[in-house]
Parts: sequence; C-alpha cells; structure tokens
Amino acid sequence: MSVPASESRSEAIVHDLRPARPPDTRARLENNKLAKRLRRQVGQAIMDYNMIVDGDRVMVCVSGGKDSYTMLDLLLQLKAKAPVRFELVAVNLDQKQPGFPAHVLPDYLRARGVPFHILEQDTYSVVKRVVPEGKTMCSLCSRLRRGALYAFAKQQGFTKIALGHHKDDIVATFFLNLFHGGKLAAMPPKLLSDDGANVVIRPLAYCRERDIAAYAQARGFPIIPCNLCGSQEQLQRKQVRHMMDAWEREHPGRTEQIFAALTNVAPSQLADRRLFDFARLGGDAPATANWLMATPETDV
Repeated sequence: MSVPASESRSEAIVHDLRPARPPDTRARLENNKLAKRLRRQVGQAIMDYNMIVDGDRVMVCVSGGKDSYTMLDLLLQLKAKAPVRFELVAVNLDQKQPGFPAHVLPDYLRARGVPFHILEQDTYSVVKRVVPEGKTMCSLCSRLRRGALYAFAKQQGFTKIALGHHKDDIVATFFLNLFHGGKLAAMPPKLLSDDGANVVIRPLAYCRERDIAAYAQARGFPIIPCNLCGSQEQLQRKQVRHMMDAWEREHPGRTEQIFAALTNVAPSQLADRRLFDFARLGGDAPATANWLMATPETDV
C-alpha cells in the first residue's frame, strides 16, 4: 500500500487492519442503488409517455414472475410519492396449469395490502389440445391470456393495463418482427388496443432484465415458474435472446443502442411509403404514368 508522507508507518498498519465493511452492508448499499435506479427509470418512462394520469385505475397484471412482481413493487413505491392520485389493482389469470400454487399470489398480495382479483380460465387445456406436440405454445397462450385480461379490464372500468415487459423484451420483439414478420415493429411503451377499448402501458420499458432479476432476488419475491412453455428451447424468442446475450458479451451496451434507435426513427431514411411521401419528394407531381407498362416481361 502506498503511504502518504504525512502518515506514519504505524498509522498505515492500523489503516490496513481496519475491518472491511461487512458484506451485508455492502449488499444493502448496492441494493439501494439498484432500487433507486429502477424507480428513476420507471418514473422517467411514465413521464415520457404520459402513462399514468390523475384519476387512473391501473390494472397491474401479475403473473408470479420476476418482471410483474418488480413492476408492482416499484409502482407501489412511486404511488406513495406521486404528484397525481391513481389506483393500483393487481390481477392474475389462473390458467389452470397442473401443480400451479394458487395460494402464493393471494398470500403475497394480502400481506402487501394490495387489492387484487384472481381470474380463472382453463387456457392450459385449450393450448395443450390445440397445439401439436413439440410445437411452441406461447403465441396461442398469450392471445388467450390477453383476451381474458382485456375483457376483464373493460368490464371493470380500468383506464390502464400495466404489463411487465422490459427493455430486453422490447428489443427482442423488434428482432422477432424483423426476422420472422418482415416488419419494423416492437412493443411500444404505451399502446391503444386494436378495438380502442384499452390502453396498455409498460412501466419497465427503460429497465434492463438483469437489473430486474437482481432486484427480484434481493426482494425475495415468491417466484412462480411457468411450466407450460418455459422449457421449450426451440422458441424463436429464446433464440433471439441467445443472440442478444452473445452480442452483449462481445459488445457491451449494444442492447441499449438498439433501444435508443427505436426511439430515434427517421422515416425518410427507410422505405415505407405510408410513413413518408416519397412520391412528392423534390416537388414532383403525383405519379400518373404506369411505369409497369414500360417494363419488359422476362422470365425470372
């Protein structure tokens, strides 16, 4: 150890022998920093996209996974100091998966003093009956789950539906649509449903999954695993996530850059004629000639 000239050798020895900060104290400080970062990111996302306004009744969809637990926990913390008044109600869809511990979420929510509803719908049997063995189940499962939750939100008069998708989910969805859907689309932080009846918000849009996982572990949430499709390694989403993880190892920060690009779109630099009027670019008159008539027919 380098000792300043003003410090005697005995003082340096005493300095070296001072007990290190206890690990639990260090962990507590790190957890506090993590919690502050996540609260700041959620608050920023809510503000940037005007997700929650005064008088909102927010249906917080809680599945029993780390993401939805974290979302609910952070929204409860922000609600206590928010500049607007709003209501939070947790809603879980019991899909009747065999062995599902139905008591875990109600026990947790009662202990936290959170009002909640448990919806029961046997989507498990439907998915198992309809989807062939070995095929991925997520698409049908998510559609059934979304339909049930949307219908309940409309019936109960909720003004917002909060889902626990985070930044990594949004970027992964972008690549899924790019590779398999032929379109540039992701999960927007705020969305109006196709029928115009529900507004969906994603308060964790600015949060990284690794931070959420660390926070969930530190908070000791009673995680309920999904046994329906969690082991399906052939899922396209899992393949995309493996790709993203490899990129992050080789080029840290790449996911952040891709997400930043999703918030900084230049329609004139793409090729979608619905988003940019290429036809009139440069003062050209609207096209009237049929250029296909002048195109020679050739065998491909």
